[in-house]
Amino acid sequence: MEIDIKAINEKVEKEGLFVRQIEQEVGKVIVGQSQVLDRMLVGLLANGHILIEGVPGLAKTLLVKTISDTIQAKFQRLQFTPDLLPADITGTMIYNPKGEDFIVKKGPIFANIILADEINRAPAKVQSALLEAMQERQVTIGEKTYPLEEPFLVLATQNPIEQEGTYPLPEAQVDRFMLKIKITYPQREEELQIMELMTTGVEPRAGKIVTPADILRARSVVNSIYMDRKVKDYILDIVFATRQPDKFRLEKLKPLIAYGASPRATIYLALAAKAYAFIRGRGYVTPDDIKTIGPDVLRHRVIPTFEADAQEKTSDDIVKMIFDEVEVP
Repeated sequence: MEIDIKAINEKVEKEGLFVRQIEQEVGKVIVGQSQVLDRMLVGLLANGHILIEGVPGLAKTLLVKTISDTIQAKFQRLQFTPDLLPADITGTMIYNPKGEDFIVKKGPIFANIILADEINRAPAKVQSALLEAMQERQVTIGEKTYPLEEPFLVLATQNPIEQEGTYPLPEAQVDRFMLKIKITYPQREEELQIMELMTTGVEPRAGKIVTPADILRARSVVNSIYMDRKVKDYILDIVFATRQPDKFRLEKLKPLIAYGASPRATIYLALAAKAYAFIRGRGYVTPDDIKTIGPDVLRHRVIPTFEADAQEKTSDDIVKMIFDEVEVP
């Protein structure tokens, strides 16, 4: 097995060169947020959509736009508003009077990287227009289904639910996002750098350094990264602890969890951990990879009860307790 891991390490080193280049280019525009950038690269490499949450003004949109600038692929921004219609996203059939028939007008969803900006400011029926595209990588217009070109990635931003004019995302759609990232305020020194960078009158831009073919090759290497059976069991223990906490000596969590994580969480946690190992230049997954990326995979899949709300316990608190208590291999 050592020989196999060595070969995988060599592949990771060869195909992962662009990761550092992306980080350097994004650093020309974005100050700090290295952890958020890591998670977005994980989504890109693991073929998983990402939900980014934070109050207005934290550069969520700029971060997504900057990462897309480093990739030679079609980028499309969708600004979600209360009056948006599903057809505005997926496309529709338009009557052609010359041919006396209907023709298909494809919507902006037909791109490689989609920025769904302020996704929770549109009603549920509009948010759900993304479901087929996110899960099946295809869009149905009329009676015909159209495949989406790979790579296809949805990077959605949302404001906290408590804010005015927001709608909660349907649970079925939230589960389609591999990761939910929370962006917080920058540190004082970082904010000074932001002020100096953004008040020069010159708009910083990131250069294009990676192609879709590079990403697809890297994804192939990510899928081949080695994961030991003990690490797989650790993932299963974490996910099952969200469903049956009493079996993991977490009886205190049982009344706090309404719904645990679905099997999709197990799949996404394994894929995300492999992608995170790839970013770190390794051909194998460690338990630390699971602990690092796990909260971003699970925070939107563990649904707290009313009792948890009464105790002011969030899904993040519950997930942290699970990682603190479940035995690490």
